[in-house]
Amino acid sequence: MNRRRRVRVPASSANLGPGYDVFAAALSLSLELEVSETGEFSVESDTPGIPLDRTNMCVRAFERLHPADGLAFRIRSEIPPSGGLGSSAAAIVAGLVAADSLYELDAPLLEHAIAIEGHPDNVSAALLGGFVLCADDRPLRIDPPAGLEGVVVTPPEPVPTAEARAALPKEIPVTDAVHNIAHASLLAVGLARGDLGLVSRGLSDRLHQNRRAHLYPRSMEIIGHAVEVGALGGTISGAGPSALLWCNWEHTGDVVDALHEKAPDCVVQRVRFDLSGADVEDIR
Repeated sequence: MNRRRRVRVPASSANLGPGYDVFAAALSLSLELEVSETGEFSVESDTPGIPLDRTNMCVRAFERLHPADGLAFRIRSEIPPSGGLGSSAAAIVAGLVAADSLYELDAPLLEHAIAIEGHPDNVSAALLGGFVLCADDRPLRIDPPAGLEGVVVTPPEPVPTAEARAALPKEIPVTDAVHNIAHASLLAVGLARGDLGLVSRGLSDRLHQNRRAHLYPRSMEIIGHAVEVGALGGTISGAGPSALLWCNWEHTGDVVDALHEKAPDCVVQRVRFDLSGADVEDIR
């Protein structure tokens, strides 16, 4: 019998305000990869511009563990590329999980994912779900607090990650570093305790968002209105341009309605913080 696997991997939002290259969260938008033994290599995708050969990120990650000869890859994704929502991390995790399950390899998936991506935050959230705090490539996972939801707002202009990283200086003032340490600590404690008041206080950043504001001025304008429209606060998702507005579930609908009015040029999506992470199904 020809083997088939279907893997679902969540999107992810990195940095979460003060936690640059350390914090990330899994979101309920997802990438789905189906791999089937057909005797012939092929790649299909519903995302325009995605490579349909062995340079495809899902295939590259898969082939880190096993050759893709004779396999058909079918990719469906709700995650916009170059949107700051972990599209590459989801593809990496999907390929690794599919290969590991299809051939029963018991591989160290997170180690491989970090090696491919180059940093641990997005891939850790995509693989493990929930919130992750990454130190020394060893993520600490925290379950999403009850009642916490998000709204993702994606402006039409993408921001290449390389440009976003190049915009940051090699050194920052001590006062900015102290501010981020303090607020990252508040955010971590708020998430661990389920205290949405502390979460709201912990979202402030002085390290990366303002220094990259010229790359996503629309996104900065949106997070500047976060509290005004009823959210707990707002953060730039990863390298941008997507903005993540953090909400008490009771107010999320009102926030979505307000953002449709204030940002008609953007895609506005209500999201949950994903609990489960990557999931694989054996298709018979």
